[in-house]
Amino acid sequence: MSLSSKIAVSVAATLTGSIDLGSKTSTASLAKTIRLTNGTGANQADLIWQDTRTLAASGTENLDLAGVLTDAFGATLTFARIKAVVVAAAAGNTNNVNVIREGTNGVPLFLAAGDGVPVRPGGAFAWAATDATGVAVTAGTGDLLTVTNSGAGSSVTYDIVIIGASA
Repeated sequence: MSLSSKIAVSVAATLTGSIDLGSKTSTASLAKTIRLTNGTGANQADLIWQDTRTLAASGTENLDLAGVLTDAFGATLTFARIKAVVVAAAAGNTNNVNVIREGTNGVPLFLAAGDGVPVRPGGAFAWAATDATGVAVTAGTGDLLTVTNSGAGSSVTYDIVIIGASA
């Protein structure tokens, strides 16, 4: 199998205001596209996992990136490195979807154990790296990505894509 990936983020915004005898606008534009070809080095990836998931009220799940997840063809994935993570929370959610570095065996996507980011209803979180290292995954000591439902009362649904390398 061969993997070709394109991760894109863009922002286009216009700020409009009034001044004496006219109006004024300021535009901001930022676009970043990362392309990864098949392989395990810099600017490369050879593994992808994607899913739509639902967590019960106050639910938590640990996504084990070393030998537990399977790809679209049923092959078991053992990530050695992570190159991109994208999480999109369903707009109909009431609670946030929290993406966290698990306290004991967390993959070091965030700086410290327990660090993370809330993905609000309808929002998204995206992270990507092009270097050969990305984020190292270490089986048994640094291979879990924790996803939690931030509150009680209702379930949350989210889409997730993880792209990485096998070596």
